[in-house]
Amino acid sequence: MTEPAVSRLASPGQSAGWRARLEIAIAPRAGRSRVVDTRRIGPLTIQRLFHPEGAPCHLYLLHPPGGVVGGDRLELEIRVASGAHALVTAPGATKFYRSAGPIGLQTQRLVVAAGGVLEWFPHENIFFPGASCRLNTQVELSGDARFIGWEISCLGRPAIGERFGEGRAEIAMRLSRDERPVLTDRLRVAGMSSLDGPAGLRGFAVCATFVATGARADALDAARHRLSEAAAYPVGATLIDDLLVIRALAPEVEPVSRLFRRLWSDLRPGLLGLDASMPRIWAT
Repeated sequence: MTEPAVSRLASPGQSAGWRARLEIAIAPRAGRSRVVDTRRIGPLTIQRLFHPEGAPCHLYLLHPPGGVVGGDRLELEIRVASGAHALVTAPGATKFYRSAGPIGLQTQRLVVAAGGVLEWFPHENIFFPGASCRLNTQVELSGDARFIGWEISCLGRPAIGERFGEGRAEIAMRLSRDERPVLTDRLRVAGMSSLDGPAGLRGFAVCATFVATGARADALDAARHRLSEAAAYPVGATLIDDLLVIRALAPEVEPVSRLFRRLWSDLRPGLLGLDASMPRIWAT
């Protein structure tokens, strides 16, 4: 069942802003993974599916307003059923703009059933100076569900020498399996001490995390070999049980985005038994 899009503003006494929610259910049908249900309120939506590699589906998320401002509440929920395989990306970066005070919230809940696969590859999140926002990503896996994904955050716009010197950003990612936490990350940025401190971003504008489940020591070795090419900025990889975690700090988005795509290309055959199939939108 698909519900029509309806945009809603805040009720009196609340801060005006978009209220948007998109729910997507993906399941196998006739030998391919397909969207079997969508429910949406507000401007969040999706493009049609692509199947460039057969059974897995490639899905592009769209947010026509193009950014998040104070008072916005955006919620995304993706459910991948057993036997389904989805690769989710987007046409461009998510921008969190300056706020006059109200907090902008974006929540992403990614649920994968046993026997399902989700690849989560959003473009970067750009936090403009003066933004007040929270970005929360929850990955919930059951049984032998597989997940590969990344989050890339850019504080300010380094290409024009702009830093996130004012405003507040809270960026969180939590991955669990069978309701037990496997990884919990939270970054709070508020002021120059968060950007420059040794326990903060150490002067870098970009922080990023790449995670992959079902990994073994050979995946860690392959990741470290690839990371050896990125010696110009801090990178590191570790293996926690079967969870591969790779972190990077960088002065700009492009080198991290390029590194993560190469890591995915290196690791996908061993983790999922498939060669990398680049989403066509990445070439535009």
